[in-house]
Amino acid sequence: MIDRLWDLLGSVTIGQILIGLGLFLLSLALSFAAIAIVMVKIPPNYFSSHYKRDFLPGSPFIVRWGAVIAKNIFGIFLILLGIALSLPGVPGQGILTILLGLIMLDIPGKRPLEAKIIKRPTVLSAINKLREKYGKEPLVVD
Repeated sequence: MIDRLWDLLGSVTIGQILIGLGLFLLSLALSFAAIAIVMVKIPPNYFSSHYKRDFLPGSPFIVRWGAVIAKNIFGIFLILLGIALSLPGVPGQGILTILLGLIMLDIPGKRPLEAKIIKRPTVLSAINKLREKYGKEPLVVD
């Protein structure tokens, strides 16, 4: 068993390691950028029970549904990436990436899960500091 693992590790080249590292860093940077953009752009009352959602109001039906499908696929990708970033030894903002993925999804019952994540003091503090940096009001959480 150990011999097989050693053979596998011995066949990995520096180029393959660098490509893997580059892809990891690229996905990490894209995740951070997406988190920052969405957390700054969402309305302060997004996590409030009084917030009304309407995605692309006034758009044609086919455009609206195409965008909803693409948004949900992207949300699933972000949740999976967030789970990977939450693993021990993997650097990154896993919880915030999962939250971003949940925000993108249109599934019933997601509001309590979003609220549970956003009410964590470290998460809410990090988001509000980011929003303050860009001159946005802090998030209102019920």
